[in-house]
Amino acid sequence: MTLSKRILKSRTVQALLVWLAAMYLHLVYRTTKWVTVQPPTTRDLIAKEFPFIACFWHGRMVMMRAAMPRGATIHILISQHRDGVLISRAAAQLGVRTVTGSSKSGGAVALRTMQRLLAEGQCVAVTPDGPRGPRMHAKMGAIKAAQISGAAILPLSGAVSRRRIMGSWDRFCLALPFARGVIFWGEPIYVPAEADSAELERLRKFLEQRLNTLTMEADRHFGQPETLPAVEGESKKDVRDART
Repeated sequence: MTLSKRILKSRTVQALLVWLAAMYLHLVYRTTKWVTVQPPTTRDLIAKEFPFIACFWHGRMVMMRAAMPRGATIHILISQHRDGVLISRAAAQLGVRTVTGSSKSGGAVALRTMQRLLAEGQCVAVTPDGPRGPRMHAKMGAIKAAQISGAAILPLSGAVSRRRIMGSWDRFCLALPFARGVIFWGEPIYVPAEADSAELERLRKFLEQRLNTLTMEADRHFGQPETLPAVEGESKKDVRDART
């Protein structure tokens, strides 16, 4: 094990990272002037306090605290990977509730937990390209949860006027403080309980397309280069070259 990995495994270092991450998220949230754009159907669904499944790309995670409706109890699905655990602990310090699990590890448990929460009238949030991508390509988890629960999927994305695009697999959008921010919500997506595999795949692709469209609209709102989905064979150099 390398020295850097041993340091990162230190409980003291992890606690410090969690505290720093939580304080930074709070700073961004409090110093950014946020604008929310919602279609009427989405606004009505949220106002009526119906349970829903919020979906946003992994790379836009930092700004999603500003997107969540006030007063709504929303549980965010977090990966069991070390990075996911740190994010979960940072989010908990800000009062955000989390559900541990991912499509690769603990997915079945997470799906059952989401079903229970939705049945109780609560909301869940999912990053359908997490925890390791490919970037901006949706997995099936949210579609299956919507099919079983009958809850609507609400796609959303956001952008900020001051940012850094990181050289990570998800082109992580690091929002900077003292900026303007925008959150775009899409129309509700419903998954019929009787949908067959072909229909589920069609809806998965539709969710993916809607999320990508909302993300590009958010980027264009501030005249920024659009963040694009990963392509087959994309290298780390391609990611570095695409930074803004």
